[in-house]
Amino acid sequence: MKTRMTELLGIKHPIMLAGMAFVSLPKLVAAVSNAGGIGMLNSVVYTPDQMKDVIKEVKSLTDKPFGVNATLIFPNAKENIDVALEEKIPIINFALGKGDWIIKRAHQYGGKVLATVAIEKHARRAEMDGADGLVVTGHEAAAHGADTGSLVLIPLIARQTKLPVIAAGGFCDGRGLAAALVLGAEGISMGTRFMLTQECGMHQKAKEISLKATVEDTICSEKIDGLPGRWLKNAAAVKLAEGSRPSFLQALSSGLRIKSMVDIPVFKLFLGGLKQRGVQDLARQAVSISGLKIAIDDGDLETGVLPMSQAIGLMKDIPTCKEVIERIIAEAQQLLEAAKEKITS
Repeated sequence: MKTRMTELLGIKHPIMLAGMAFVSLPKLVAAVSNAGGIGMLNSVVYTPDQMKDVIKEVKSLTDKPFGVNATLIFPNAKENIDVALEEKIPIINFALGKGDWIIKRAHQYGGKVLATVAIEKHARRAEMDGADGLVVTGHEAAAHGADTGSLVLIPLIARQTKLPVIAAGGFCDGRGLAAALVLGAEGISMGTRFMLTQECGMHQKAKEISLKATVEDTICSEKIDGLPGRWLKNAAAVKLAEGSRPSFLQALSSGLRIKSMVDIPVFKLFLGGLKQRGVQDLARQAVSISGLKIAIDDGDLETGVLPMSQAIGLMKDIPTCKEVIERIIAEAQQLLEAAKEKITS
């Protein structure tokens, strides 16, 4: 299936792996790229010194295009993207920050830059800065987004931009891809669907628990990690969402906890907290990062937390990435053809 997304990124199918912390790791990234989509390596959990080795690992697993993702308000984001740019990674994807410097440097070696946006003014800004494409994230998405759902947000931005739009938020099957194309997108980005694949390193117990979730089993809150986001509705997430604002001392101790997990200098942690809504959000970040790690590594969803799309209610199996992509493409093509017949009959 050829679209402007496949032409821009040099891939076979218009499907992208979302850059998920502790999830979008080399094996999963390579599996998506090898299956004809675009794998997106999340850089949040690595230090700049580790990035070169991780990129080398992905390259050892695939000779297909892949990208590196960064959430710019997080510590080490700039340094990690610097490494990706030095390595001339073909696709860079940034979110929650101004990426004009990334665009300029990537274009110098022929790289492409995708800006992830959830509101229209950020889409306009990214296009003005020279981004090559937009990943437009609707309210149905896991983790960070805004209030507008994909059904409205995608056509709203698609009709205003000349850039290819990649739809994110609630997409997991051929119906979703077909709908995204009709809404004005050139393809889809999926996180939760790829999280529930055989190549994903998330603990099997967490996968099995996730499969039992319905569309009503997610929760949106800005208190879980300091930013508005959607998570699996378990006891830990509900407790965090209902919690009070952390104290400065809690922020300090939690900042030290993040440092021990991700090896980030403390001063960078506090600068990152200030970029959001105050240093107290460090406490929420630390709790969510540690909770995310134990959910993914240990399958602990009693005390752990897990970003989760509303699309989880549509998923019933744990296939390979190749199986997911091929059946999505086949189903989308079949549905689009069937829609033509409905119209002409």
